[in-house]
Amino acid sequence: MWSKDLEPTVVAPRFLVSTPDQLRWLDGIVKAVIVLNLLDIVFTLYWVGAGWADEANLLLQNMVSNQPVLFVLTKIALVSFGSFLLWNHRSHPFAVVGIFLIFLTYYFTLLHHLRFTSGFVRTIVGV
Repeated sequence: MWSKDLEPTVVAPRFLVSTPDQLRWLDGIVKAVIVLNLLDIVFTLYWVGAGWADEANLLLQNMVSNQPVLFVLTKIALVSFGSFLLWNHRSHPFAVVGIFLIFLTYYFTLLHHLRFTSGFVRTIVGV
């Protein structure tokens, strides 16, 4: 009754993060994004509160000075929600690339904070 032309075919996905090592690495990167976000929050609150810097994110710029608790909650919620969405779609290549791009963004943001801190400490110490 069924011809071979009508039989369903199974198509394997082009890209799949499924090995335990791959999932462990990806899970670690998502966790690192959360930690880097928390460090960014601490540095941002300190530098903006001291009047030495401005928030770069235009959507959160007013909030960091006027409503710091709301700033912290919003930033944690946005990054956590974004990470959750990307993690749930980790079998899609764009989600994996997105996780790596967000990690790199926060990593370079941390390096910027540390460079700023280093310059500040050198100014105070007089080196």
